[in-house]
Amino acid sequence: MLTSVADAHYMAAALALSERGRGRTGANPNVGCVIVKNGIIIGRGWTQPGGRPHAEEMALAQAGRSARGADVYVTMEPCAHDSSRGPTCSIALIEAKPKRVIVATLDADERTRRRGIDRLGDAGIPVSVGIRELEARRAMAGFLCRVENGRPFVTLKLAMSLDGCIALADGSSQWITGDRARAHAHMERARSDAILVGAGTARTDRPGLDVRLDGLTDRSPQPVILGHDKDKPERWQQIAEPFGIADLSDINWLLVEGGAKTAASFLQEGLVDRLLFYRAPIIIGGGLPGIADIGLEKLSEAHGQWQRVDQRSLGQDMLEIYDRAA
Repeated sequence: MLTSVADAHYMAAALALSERGRGRTGANPNVGCVIVKNGIIIGRGWTQPGGRPHAEEMALAQAGRSARGADVYVTMEPCAHDSSRGPTCSIALIEAKPKRVIVATLDADERTRRRGIDRLGDAGIPVSVGIRELEARRAMAGFLCRVENGRPFVTLKLAMSLDGCIALADGSSQWITGDRARAHAHMERARSDAILVGAGTARTDRPGLDVRLDGLTDRSPQPVILGHDKDKPERWQQIAEPFGIADLSDINWLLVEGGAKTAASFLQEGLVDRLLFYRAPIIIGGGLPGIADIGLEKLSEAHGQWQRVDQRSLGQDMLEIYDRAA
């Protein structure tokens, strides 16, 4: 497939829009869409809270009749299955009569996979698939993981000292990292559907697990406890063991925040897809480790499991991001 510079540019814009819906779309993917005519973006859309309207629906409403003869860039194949919640995007696009539709990646949902692009093709609308596909799959990894693996995409977040401690020996942990690192961690909360801690952490710290950033306080994720806490707040959910995340409804993105035994249990079961390590330039010595025993028997088994995909400074702290190696 030949990719023009313009196609790559406009798909990047659609991908940026898709990030606006992350952690808010329920069971739906956080799709982005832009409609371009004569080099001008005339329609923009992203999946709205709760999953409706879809990105294409929002962009088409903005473009109106001007969508006729335009190029439509969408980060995931337009849906093809009927729903009582809203229009089918592939049909809406056919009715809009665009010049062509450019798709980053196919839908993982078997109700739509290839049906959406085939329907467009049968209607005489040229379709291209695969532009910035890896980026699209990364942007919508939550939905794809839930459909393909039957569980949410799991990010494990740890704020640690240089020697890998998350608290003093007596459990004191406020604050290991500085303001900028904590603000970034709250942004990650805002981009998650749910946030999980172990029952021990819940009982000891009574964390709020909310988003405390101006303008984003309404994006606090669903709190979840691993284990049992009879005094948990009413709206908090509980699961008995790590694989219980598969039973969390309408959750694509799950953020695991600890403690050490909870982190170890998710790692041991192979349920962590992404690591966020916030490292403060301090040495505690004799503190509580960030991760408990994961049952590793040979050092060789630890190698090749993770690849660093990003690293940045946040004030005096350092953030390292790792993805599970393919």
